[in-house]
Amino acid sequence: MTENNEQRLAELLRPLGVYDLRPGTINRGELAAYGRALDGVEEELDHTAREMSLTTAGDFGLERIEALLPYRPVCRTARQRREALAALLRISGDSFTPEAVNDTLLGCGLNVRAEETGRPGYVNVRFPNVAGIPEGFDRLRAMIEEILPSHLDITYVFWYNTWAMMAARHPTWGDGAETGRSWYGLATENDGFEDGER
Repeated sequence: MTENNEQRLAELLRPLGVYDLRPGTINRGELAAYGRALDGVEEELDHTAREMSLTTAGDFGLERIEALLPYRPVCRTARQRREALAALLRISGDSFTPEAVNDTLLGCGLNVRAEETGRPGYVNVRFPNVAGIPEGFDRLRAMIEEILPSHLDITYVFWYNTWAMMAARHPTWGDGAETGRSWYGLATENDGFEDGER
């Protein structure tokens, strides 16, 4: 059993021999009240310590970091937000190699990849793990165009499920209908696909 602050206070006072520290006594009740208050302070300090580090932050710590940046990543989970913010904080003056640009684009909150086309000044931007147009694309586009060098001409490339991909998941028309998704929903479902499978 984990020792709490009431027990610690009782152990500190026990050697004095002046207080009756048995459970149910007035002295023990007073220590219980102090102990609960100290337990609350300890919990709050632990929470604040977690929020002060980007690797463990989960709520107000992430909000404070996002407030320092010109835009907010498009993310659904705290882990995704942490990874995206870490990528945005890595931006530096030498962030213009293809590897560095793609590392920085992770700050958008999705797997975004910029690829050289072989034609100087032109890049394709893809969303490998998202079928169709990503949710919040207007915000994503603004962030991407802020991150990529301004002289580049950007072409956004989207992908959709092929008939073969849909057939692998839903062998019959009935299986597809049972999902309750529209045709667009079936064309953009991407459960289970990882980079490189398309």
